Amino acid sequence: MASLKQIRARIRSAKNIQQITKAMKLVAAARLKKATDRVLEARPYSEKLYDLMSSLSRAGELPSDPLMQVRPVQKYALIVLSSDRGLAGSYNTNIIRKAWDFLRSKNEAATLVTVGKKGNQFLSKRGYAVSLNVTVPSSGARLEDAVAVAEHCKQMFLSGEVDAVYVAYSKFYSAIRQTPQVVQLLPITPPPAEEGVSGTSDYVFEPEAASILGALLPRYLLTVVWQAMLEATASEHGSRMTAMTSATDNAGKMIHSLTLRANRERQASITKEILEVVGGAEALKG
Repeated sequence: MASLKQIRARIRSAKNIQQITKAMKLVAAARLKKATDRVLEARPYSEKLYDLMSSLSRAGELPSDPLMQVRPVQKYALIVLSSDRGLAGSYNTNIIRKAWDFLRSKNEAATLVTVGKKGNQFLSKRGYAVSLNVTVPSSGARLEDAVAVAEHCKQMFLSGEVDAVYVAYSKFYSAIRQTPQVVQLLPITPPPAEEGVSGTSDYVFEPEAASILGALLPRYLLTVVWQAMLEATASEHGSRMTAMTSATDNAGKMIHSLTLRANRERQASITKEILEVVGGAEALKG
């Protein structure tokens, strides 16, 4: 049975932890608002670019482009988007598990491109080669990070070092819902035609189609990488805010429970002292 002094020490510790988790919750909530705005602002552009790719795929036979070259996969690269810091609930666990399951499902050799320390630490310790590791600030990924990752993967693909590139990230829906997924980046394949839309369309390209693809495909690759990073940043902050909210509430429940125990111990101690005084007085009377 803990003494009254020990219980009060635990109450002080719980209050200190509650203050920390509450502060982290408020910071995560502020960053989540900014990250959500960035995701929502970027989605229309990425969706319109996706629609443009779908439209071009119905333009008939397009000229070949190195980024669209499909070849037998002997080695592939996987981009893993995790966070630099913990205390984000199940965010890192879910995305690492998704990446781990994907790696184990493939028989080909793999090289990794990691964004965030958590994914890099877990996977590098299990024997996977990491060709590039990018650390991101606490506020989230920056455009220059996306440019560095996209350019690195593009060069690996064009040089033949890898035959395919995938990205594992958490798609953001809300603060309590983030879905890990793996998406193929390279080779770029035309999006499937929408249901009810068939056949080809007649296009007049100005300039020629090869020049348009040469400018469009690298931009499309960068846009997909950047959108994935924005989704991952919003997912991280949402998961951290939810986790810190739960931790703050649990700390409050623990403080309440410990306070009740402390009051009972104090009352029992007072009752014992009164009984001792009464007992001593009765003994003196006898």
